[in-house]
Amino acid sequence: MIDAIKKTLLAGVGAAVVTKEKVEAVLQDFVRQGKVTAEEARATAEKIADQGRHEFEETSARLSGKIDEVFARFNRSTQARIDALELRVRALEEKTTPPPAADSQP
Repeated sequence: MIDAIKKTLLAGVGAAVVTKEKVEAVLQDFVRQGKVTAEEARATAEKIADQGRHEFEETSARLSGKIDEVFARFNRSTQARIDALELRVRALEEKTTPPPAADSQP
């Protein structure tokens, strides 16, 4: 029954994030129609809200991990480019910097 209600709610809001208040409003309609008791509606609303929070946390954790992977790859690539550029700058500086002037001491 919870799955049927959840699917109905998700279809009704276009698979958007369902807040506890929205769930409770739909469930109150079910209570008025006599499809569920008030206690069942409260329990179902809480269970759906908990499932939503859990799914959000899992998705956030997976997304965070993927973002970390992308940044790590980007940082390695960027660091390699910086290292190569520093070598080139050092080599150019060595070619263009005149040797130190010899002090003439009698």
